Amino acid sequence: MYAVIADSGKQYRVEEGQILEIDFRADAEDGAEITFDRVLCVSGAAGLTIGKPVVAGAMVTAKVVDPESRGEKLYIQTFRRRKNVRRRTGHRQSFTKVQISKIVG
Repeated sequence: MYAVIADSGKQYRVEEGQILEIDFRADAEDGAEITFDRVLCVSGAAGLTIGKPVVAGAMVTAKVVDPESRGEKLYIQTFRRRKNVRRRTGHRQSFTKVQISKIVG
């Protein structure tokens, strides 16, 4: 059984037990429950159910595993030739790791 959910402008294909990195949520605590109610489609024993735009009565429940994890560091370099201008900066994106516990739909 799997579902496709929409969260923060992104779509994820999720299954029960899967660990997922979603956008950082400041209010998430370790072990807290998060429910995703924007379920776009659900596949189960009865077949595939596609919503218009969401499936009525369907939701996905997830448990917060790590409230603040960070991705790998990306380096950004800018360079202007003949001007002696060089700049190197870095960025690490913050994520919240959740584990999908239940798909209802």
